Amino acid sequence: MRRLRRTGVLRGLTRETELTAAHLIQPLFVTAGADIREDIPSMPGVQRLSIDALVAEAGRVRAAGVDSVLLFGIPADKDELGSGAYDDEGVVQMATRALKEADPALTVIADTCMCEYTSHGHCGRLREDGTVDNDASLELLAKTALSQAAAGADAVAPSDMMDGRIAAIRGRLDGDGFSDTPIISYSAKYASAFYGPFRYAAGSTPASGDRRGYQMDPANVLEAIRESQIDLDEGADMLMVKPALPYLDVVHRVKQATGAPLAAYHVSGEYSMLKAAVRAGWLDERAAVLEALTSIRRAGADAIITYYAKDAANWLDD
Repeated sequence: MRRLRRTGVLRGLTRETELTAAHLIQPLFVTAGADIREDIPSMPGVQRLSIDALVAEAGRVRAAGVDSVLLFGIPADKDELGSGAYDDEGVVQMATRALKEADPALTVIADTCMCEYTSHGHCGRLREDGTVDNDASLELLAKTALSQAAAGADAVAPSDMMDGRIAAIRGRLDGDGFSDTPIISYSAKYASAFYGPFRYAAGSTPASGDRRGYQMDPANVLEAIRESQIDLDEGADMLMVKPALPYLDVVHRVKQATGAPLAAYHVSGEYSMLKAAVRAGWLDERAAVLEALTSIRRAGADAIITYYAKDAANWLDD
């Protein structure tokens, strides 16, 4: 075996897993206001961007070879129902229109959830006892997806983990003339400790309780397969596992079980851990990041959402 490892060319000829910029999706945080590029301390190198700054950053992402972005909105105001999520003049809707006007070929994926927009930080409407009302939340999520599609989003990505939300969103999109808009479902989203830096960035930490009642138990994998199959049956076009690195077995099992297009989200905690180790001088950033992303591809992911997308694409192009 060693003879085929002797040179870079020979290693390339026998390489089993390919990682290219085409496999990467860049998440971006868009906030209300103008001329804002606000550093996020929990995620070094990542910023909250006003729409004008977002358009400029998306141009740099595209120049690196990454053709898709995933938008997370940070509204000026929040309320109990998260109305900013489905406001036609909401921050993600306005950002989508601006991005598509500046670069029609850019693929804009809108994260479809309520947690960034609700005053309580949960992913849906609350009952009087403070628990999330799954069924009452479906209408709000469907309204959000429709508003995002109408603004020009190329795909919507529901990340709430409410039961039945894919069917509700598919029905609303189809009924209002957006039957061609794909749904990228966060089908296996775990109640993970690795979301901490994101929650700081988006201001979406729950004011009370936690999300274990609707996000998945980290101990379960068969449940992920069932969740994914249900979402496919309800009309999802692409599945997602989140987080990625601690759940590579889940990525593999879901891909093997469904054969469906699959994304994996290399989340904020994974990103920030690498950044911390690099800053301490313990890791070579380029080598460690490309190895991590390759492992996600090797497990079975067709696409990788990562805050390293732009940097990784530049490294791959060297």
